[in-house]
Amino acid sequence: MNIIFGPVNSRRFGKSLGIDLSPTKKQCNFDCLYCELEPAKTVGSYEDVIAVEDIMDALDEALLKYKDIDALTITANGEPTLYPYLSELMDKINEVKGTIKTLILSNASTIHEEDTQKALDKFDTVKLSLDCATKGCLKRLDRSHEGIDVEEIKAGMLAFKSRFIKPLIIEILIVKGVNDGKEEIDSLNEYLLKLNPTRIDIGTIDRPPAYRVEPLSYEALHQISLDFDASLPIYIASRKKVVNKPSSYSFDEILSTIKKRPLTYDDIEVLFDEESKKRVKRLIEEKRLLSVKSAGYEFIKVI
Repeated sequence: MNIIFGPVNSRRFGKSLGIDLSPTKKQCNFDCLYCELEPAKTVGSYEDVIAVEDIMDALDEALLKYKDIDALTITANGEPTLYPYLSELMDKINEVKGTIKTLILSNASTIHEEDTQKALDKFDTVKLSLDCATKGCLKRLDRSHEGIDVEEIKAGMLAFKSRFIKPLIIEILIVKGVNDGKEEIDSLNEYLLKLNPTRIDIGTIDRPPAYRVEPLSYEALHQISLDFDASLPIYIASRKKVVNKPSSYSFDEILSTIKKRPLTYDDIEVLFDEESKKRVKRLIEEKRLLSVKSAGYEFIKVI
């Protein structure tokens, strides 16, 4: 039973240990088309619950072995907020973690519940999935458990954002032909402007999925990012399926492109050829472009 996994190195969080709250089997109220785990019947609660003491024993042992951990990531083979003792567990973790940061990866299905919000308050960073802003898309893509309502999720996120002063990150995984259309992107954009999260990560399938669905290329993700309001802090998380070679951009083209959508240095590495990168550097030196950090990533913006 592998409760603790890692450590893994991350540019955002440093050296991170994972804590799996469902190490014995998949226990989730979603059965997402893109999930890397085998398809499984959705559940409304955990059937197999690991004791808080067992999790803490495993964590204490790992922290004795790894002295330089920067972050603890709470996740699960399924949905971690379904773990019935999450709040109690976080109290225990916060007693021993010292300067180590805590992060949870959740599908947001229970975010409208007061108990969930109280538990999430105890994390340093909360990352919530929001693949769909409409009822039909949620059912088709995330294959949600009976009774889960996307409007309830959206209202719950707004309520949680109003009380949570630490980083709140939204993750959108885009699947070709499912949630990449204009109607769904417009709905997400409208809602995210209300939510105003710290950062929005958009990505696509990068591991073998549970069902036969297809990823988008980096270029397609970048094009979708332009359909969101330019004020939204969007980070394109997937660059594995780059199709086109870097392009040449004039000074004016660089400014107009970045005005539409602030870019990270990773984006610039993929999109711009060497001469264009030199132009970006010059525009920064001339203070026409500005480098701004947001929740672990550096964005280039027009001043």
